[in-house]
Amino acid sequence: MHARRLRVSLKGWGGVGAMALVCALAVLFALLLPMARSHGDGTSGPATGGPGATWGTQARAAEECKDPEKQTLSPSPDDGPTIDAIKNRKGEKRKLVVGVDQNSYRWGYRDPNSGGDAELEGFDIDLARRIAQDILGDRNAVQFKAIPTDQRIPAIEDGRVDMVVRTMTINCDRVADVAFSAPYFRTGQQLLAPKSSPITGYNDTLAGKKICTAAGSTAFSTLEQDREDGRLAPGADLGTTVPNQLDCLVRLQLGEVDAVVTDGALAASQAAQDPTVQLKGDAFTTEYYGVAMKKDADDLVRRVNQILVEWRRDTANGWQWSYDQWLSETLGDDSAKSEPPAPQYLRKS
Repeated sequence: MHARRLRVSLKGWGGVGAMALVCALAVLFALLLPMARSHGDGTSGPATGGPGATWGTQARAAEECKDPEKQTLSPSPDDGPTIDAIKNRKGEKRKLVVGVDQNSYRWGYRDPNSGGDAELEGFDIDLARRIAQDILGDRNAVQFKAIPTDQRIPAIEDGRVDMVVRTMTINCDRVADVAFSAPYFRTGQQLLAPKSSPITGYNDTLAGKKICTAAGSTAFSTLEQDREDGRLAPGADLGTTVPNQLDCLVRLQLGEVDAVVTDGALAASQAAQDPTVQLKGDAFTTEYYGVAMKKDADDLVRRVNQILVEWRRDTANGWQWSYDQWLSETLGDDSAKSEPPAPQYLRKS
């Protein structure tokens, strides 16, 4: 199942010189890291070899999935085996291990102008610290692990992280592999291109253009499906995929691609980093970010959902405060279009 079509207006803002160093480092990574290639089958989970029983099971689960943002467990403040294991870690290891991004401006990034160690900060970082505070009683009892876009699911399945809080869209392909919390943010796919580009949006002006997406992203699987269904402009080239979304901005700056497709929330942040690019057209999907965890970590899923309920209610240091702090500059003061829907908990076990 792919994201439902809905046009939602988002605006980018001016450039921010503070991110120049981040972009320069991203150029270095883009040149040194091998380009990650998707298998082109429209799935967003990890590569597990050739077609077989496992792939078939996941494909059927994705096909049967409806409203993936509702396929989560009801909230509970109770501990369970997964939370007990986290709490029983000793010494310096007694931390919540969270997979995050470190180069998504305003979401999870290191501000080079912040001084000191340039600690991770942003909207997703606030949420990760809130979860650590609730489970371990210390908002700093969290170990952040920076992971590429295409490694989010493998990192969970391999046990390298307890959860991923990294602008991760809930969709049916992923629900077959990991468990998600209720949504904590609403966004949609959107196009980013140079201001001087003749591209006007997700339409026929993309014909023959090179489009960059992150490997394993919803953007890539959506474009693949649209090409299969005849909705993508003819001749649009999807051959450029990268490990991290910011690498797409670098390739756009280098002139290696004509456009970038990513979540509108991220696209707005990237437009804020570079005054020569802008959002083109409206968002052409609606989707939701969720916290991803292991498939069988029921107690942790329920606990995170309980935390999200309280985070939304907290008028002093909750969801709205984090939005105002990090995202209002790039997405606008009105947070209504970004608020997640009232949660529904349709998963029973």
